[in-house]
Amino acid sequence: MEQAHYYTVNLTWEQDRIGWLSSPELPEKDLQVATPPQFPKGVAGIWSPEHLLVASVSSCYMATFMAIAEASKVPVVQFGIEAAGKLEQTDGVMWISEIELVPTIILPNDDNLPKMERILAKSKEKCFVSNSLKTNVIVRATVQAQAATGVVTV
Repeated sequence: MEQAHYYTVNLTWEQDRIGWLSSPELPEKDLQVATPPQFPKGVAGIWSPEHLLVASVSSCYMATFMAIAEASKVPVVQFGIEAAGKLEQTDGVMWISEIELVPTIILPNDDNLPKMERILAKSKEKCFVSNSLKTNVIVRATVQAQAATGVVTV
């Protein structure tokens, strides 16, 4: 990549701890956000900054994985991630100290199972969103192909 890229996001406060995210690059795709219910005046049932951070890491990992799998000529039938972020306080500072990604990957056959550990590790290494954070990112993948199933942790 030769030049920097910018991603514009606008936030408009609605009331209390609730606001709306939008982007001029994404017309009519407003997303309501709020403080999570674990905090004073938090609101349940609305995306929080914590959810958005975990979603950013998860979606970046997916896009990176798919690009590396394609470049490696590994076909993927299905891909999904369950992700969780751990918010804790350390030395008086609140932060997401850990994000665990649990991808489930289904391949059409077991021919490419030996390549999966390398592809998963390279995806973690190249995910620029997680590289931008001090958060520990753990990937614990389940890879399935026909009758073969395995768990890979990177």
